[in-house]
This record gives sequence, structure tokens and C-alpha cells, in this order.
Amino acid sequence: MPLRPGRILKQYKRPWTRVSKSKPRKSYVVGVPQPHIHTFEMGDKNGVFDSCAYLTPKADVSIRDNALESARIVAQNFLEKKLGPTGYFLKVLVYPHGVIREHSIAQGAGADRFSQGMRHNFGRPVGIMANVSKGQHVFMLKFNKASLPTVKDALKRAGSKIRMGQGIEIAS
Repeated sequence: MPLRPGRILKQYKRPWTRVSKSKPRKSYVVGVPQPHIHTFEMGDKNGVFDSCAYLTPKADVSIRDNALESARIVAQNFLEKKLGPTGYFLKVLVYPHGVIREHSIAQGAGADRFSQGMRHNFGRPVGIMANVSKGQHVFMLKFNKASLPTVKDALKRAGSKIRMGQGIEIAS
């Protein structure tokens, strides 16, 4: 089943995501998928930089793990091309914990009978998401002041992958 559009998950709510290690039968969610994002720190981790920039949403939003991964890839590729591998330090500050559950959508003959019987069902886990509050930092980018326009462009490109109203905060 292909991914549904990200606009379906725009609502910000606390999901039922209990996964118990000691008593697995008491878990609400069985079979939580692995996150698509694995690398959270890129660039020169030990470098000395004089400025820092943050990407923050303008409203509460839920972000899929594959959207975080695509935003990270876009920002990293742009920064490596413009600043080199040691000219920046990029860090993803949120981790996707919330489990996304979806009902299977039936098509064809008898689809109405199949879909009507799952009124209060939880659905099957298909992915995970990060719930991000308004003003919470999603990406942190350390850099030197000479590369400020490049950094703003990289964070703008990353924000366009996440599809949220984003703000860029610059801290010295």
C-alpha cells in the first residue's frame, strides 16, 4: 500500500503508542516500524563555529519520519556542495516516536461491507511520526557568519520538504 499524503497527518494529537517491553501483551501497538531516519548529526561535529541557526514550525505539526529524512538529505547535500564537508554542523533535534496507524481502504465490489466493520479499530501501524510544538526546534545548524545566505537557503529547502509554515532563527 503506498503512502497517503502528508496532509492527512497535519493534526497534532497525542497518539496511543504504548509499546511495553516487560509485558508485550499489554501493548497498544504491535509491530512498530523502524524509523527511516538513522543519521541525526552531519558535518564537522568537533568544528568551532561562531553562529547557529534553527528551523522551527509556526504551528503544532506532526512530521513523518520519511519527511524528516528527505529534509535532512536535501539540506546536507546542499551544504556539502556549497560549504564542503567541514564547513557546517547539522543536527536533527526531534525523534519520531508516534505510531501512524491506517485502515486498509477497500476498492471494488463489496468494499462498503468491508470498510463498515472497522468503526473503532486502531488500524495497522504503517509508519512513525514526530509531534512538534510551535516554536520547537527541528534542525540545528552551526556555521560561520560568512556563509549565512547559504545556511538560510539550506534551511528553507529542508522546510519545504516538511511542508510546514517554518521560521528560521539565527543565534550568534
